[in-house]
Amino acid sequence: MVKMLGKRIRLFRSRSIWVRKVVQLFFLVLIALIAVNHTLAESGKGWSWLSNASLHALCPFGGVVTLYTFITSGLLVQKIHSSSLVLMGLGVLLAVLFGPVFCGWVCPLGTVQEWVAGLGRRLLRRRYNHLVPAKLDRVLRYARYLVLAWVVYVTAVSGTLVFSAYDPYFALFNFWSGEVAPTALVILGATLLLSLAIERPWCKYACPYGAFQGLFNRIRVFSIRREPSTCRACSLCTTQCPMNIPVDTLTVVRDHQCISCLECTSEATCPAAATVTFSTGGKR
Repeated sequence: MVKMLGKRIRLFRSRSIWVRKVVQLFFLVLIALIAVNHTLAESGKGWSWLSNASLHALCPFGGVVTLYTFITSGLLVQKIHSSSLVLMGLGVLLAVLFGPVFCGWVCPLGTVQEWVAGLGRRLLRRRYNHLVPAKLDRVLRYARYLVLAWVVYVTAVSGTLVFSAYDPYFALFNFWSGEVAPTALVILGATLLLSLAIERPWCKYACPYGAFQGLFNRIRVFSIRREPSTCRACSLCTTQCPMNIPVDTLTVVRDHQCISCLECTSEATCPAAATVTFSTGGKR
């Protein structure tokens, strides 16, 4: 039975949402090129055809942490650009409509964690992403809300971008420069190492922007929906979920950890047509 399920998982994995992979690769390459160009531009060697903006100007989370300062004083937190507020607004709009698509489709750090996960699956096979005890996992998943609250509060009080000293996303695209704090490099290294055993560990347990985006899963317009009448109870949707959400027990997935990757849907994993879909309407 286990061998049969393993074969079916490998079969349906080949139907992964390829459009998402293309979008992920596009943004990873784009952000990497912009980060490199920013470094080159500082010495007068940048590419004129590419933006030389800093990563802070391209980060929607910057809009979240500077919001209090902007509302109360009309100013932005140091290093944050007005573009971050625009990107924050766009991120909120997309989250209300489609859920945290930024996390599942755009974020380069999430993409890199998924790539490392490919190696982890080869090493651990069926044990991969199932090593953390369920009770501990349920508690740890709320830790990112503590991180979010801490970052927003400390940034509002200090008026400085404290999170940059801990941000693995910033470290990933600036590790060659002197701008990255050692703590951020350590957190990046730990994230990549843990990705060999846990899928998207930073996203699940620590990412403050993922926590912010996850809040909109309760009110999003388009959600993952499972039709019980055609469900074959094979649990493949749950097995394939990178965030370990029990999709096979739900009618509408509104879990705060859903990243809208669509890997559980009938287009990617579910063997029953039009059973697990990304659509509107219905209640849990």
